[in-house]
Amino acid sequence: MSQPIIAPSILAADFANLKKDIDVVNNSEAGWFHLDVMDGVFVPNISFGMPVIEAISRHAKKPLDVHLMIVQPERYIKDFALLGTNTLTVHYEASTHLHRTLQAIKAEGMQAGVALNPHTNVSVLKDTIKDIDLVCMMSVNPGFGGQSFIENTYEKVQELKQLISEKGASTKIEIDGGVTNKNAKQLVNAGADVLVAGSYVFGSENPIDTIENLAALTQQ
Repeated sequence: MSQPIIAPSILAADFANLKKDIDVVNNSEAGWFHLDVMDGVFVPNISFGMPVIEAISRHAKKPLDVHLMIVQPERYIKDFALLGTNTLTVHYEASTHLHRTLQAIKAEGMQAGVALNPHTNVSVLKDTIKDIDLVCMMSVNPGFGGQSFIENTYEKVQELKQLISEKGASTKIEIDGGVTNKNAKQLVNAGADVLVAGSYVFGSENPIDTIENLAALTQQ
């Protein structure tokens, strides 16, 4: 098994001093930047858009993992590719023509991701899993940072891991929401490959140490 990836969520960063927190991720053991784009329609919150991601991209030394919590995400695929996005994730619940959208993302040279809300069963991906590079399993209800982890996530991760195995896919499993030192190891044991951590990282006294400790936990 490859080493799990820690992906700090910039949604929880200090936007008054964003360059400082970008440098934190660059200088840490984190593998990716996780960027949540919210439109206030698909989810009841608005986060940030193209200008902020363009600014992050100029300074980021690690891959950009962009999570679109927006309606009609297919309209912006080319835009996010031009911004330097490495993995672009759309929500199953927001994608009427999911297969077409996945192919469009890949055509722009990006990895294609699909996010599932807590109420969505993993079985909905059985016909597309081999076309998906990353499944972002929401372990909180999307829209806001700092929420409590939903315990049913462990079972869903195991179900998804089994589906990936049965279909012979190489899809990575990402967990987004409420990840801390209390559940990181258990999530990796269940089958997670990528852990998104926002407020747990940037709300700590020493984010670099927090990332290091989280990475160490997943490798035990």
